[in-house]
Amino acid sequence: MKWIESRSVELVCRLVLGGVFVYASADKILHPVEFSKVVYNYQLLPLVLSNFVAMVLPWLELFVGLALIVGVLRFESSLILSVLLLVFIVALSVNLFRGVDIDCGCLTLSGEGRSIGWISVIEDVLLLAAALIVAHRARREELGIQGKMEA
Repeated sequence: MKWIESRSVELVCRLVLGGVFVYASADKILHPVEFSKVVYNYQLLPLVLSNFVAMVLPWLELFVGLALIVGVLRFESSLILSVLLLVFIVALSVNLFRGVDIDCGCLTLSGEGRSIGWISVIEDVLLLAAALIVAHRARREELGIQGKMEA
């Protein structure tokens, strides 16, 4: 699968991931109280931790999203996003199996409440694949492994 190691594929993955996470962070940063309620509604964390996550997560999303867009700390940023996406996939799946109907809080909080669904899980899996592609190429470059990588 030579295309996975392509510089242009990695660039597209970085820009899409970075763009999605920068966009997703904006509304959460502007409305931390509403985002805290969304996090708490997942029924996975106590209120204190929900508040902490609501304050920290959007800024982390913004930082790693911008880093990917700019092209710095590619491995670290894509690794952080991979972990976040795995957590999101688990949180969504747990609540889908529970039958809980809550606002996803994924991209926006401003009146366009989107209930969680398997589409959200699939989207996150695709974003996870993109993050892993970026991490793979960035790590190979850090280690100086050229092999079959496109220049």
